[in-house]
Amino acid sequence: MDARMFGLETPLMVALQHVLDVPDGDAGAAGGDKAGSGAAGGATRTYVRDARAMAATPADVKELPGAYVFVVDMPGLGTGNIKVQVEDERVLVISGERRREEREDAKYLRMERRMGKFMRKFVLPDNADMDKISAACRDGVLTVTVKKLPPPEPKKPKTIEVKVA
Repeated sequence: MDARMFGLETPLMVALQHVLDVPDGDAGAAGGDKAGSGAAGGATRTYVRDARAMAATPADVKELPGAYVFVVDMPGLGTGNIKVQVEDERVLVISGERRREEREDAKYLRMERRMGKFMRKFVLPDNADMDKISAACRDGVLTVTVKKLPPPEPKKPKTIEVKVA
């Protein structure tokens, strides 16, 4: 449970929350589970991890006349650490991971930047062209553009010839 939910976002509470988080690689070892066992516990941890990653990844969504644009700040990440995918035909998923530099001779005095996994999911509207999705990362800002399908042409009324009997 996140301390921010209760308005307890003091530096001490944030540090405690960070210390109590179980790293993804240790999720099975912490409970003594082996691979394949404890499926319910694994699914719950995955859900909690994904929910945290989604809550901590703010995004702007704009609708332009010809496209939808998703803008996500990702400072310090290279293109190799960012994934943009489409799941279930209409769900745009932006995910990745920021890792902390590990050095033997360095000791952190303060750790404020968010590390770990991040993710956002967006259900795309019916008029989104799934074949025309592009992504570009510039100056730490990821911009994903999804073009719109052209509006359908209005159907012409069918004229039926009336015969005189």
